[in-house]
Amino acid sequence: MPASEAAPQWQRVGLLNEIPRMGAKTLTHPGGRVAVFRTADDQVFALDDACPHRGGPLSQGIVSGCRVYCPLHDWCIELQSGEAVAPDEGQTGTLATRVDGDVVFVALPI
Repeated sequence: MPASEAAPQWQRVGLLNEIPRMGAKTLTHPGGRVAVFRTADDQVFALDDACPHRGGPLSQGIVSGCRVYCPLHDWCIELQSGEAVAPDEGQTGTLATRVDGDVVFVALPI
């Protein structure tokens, strides 16, 4: 089985209430830094913590609905897809998340 098809490794992020509403918590793994976002209605998304424009730390951006605004140049990124909102173009990596009870997990590539 190719490495890209290997089952992900679920990493415990923490309790849902440890991630600020309309904010993010970060974690570091060998592949880089991940920003785990929580929306106002408790949806959870995980993105590579780098804007596709200039690599700004998305975890320090402003969350509005299901989007985050990069703190460096105000690019708007969809939390679900990681795609920049037009007229900007680009995409940052996304990772699967799951919430079991009050515990948040993110799927890290192996």
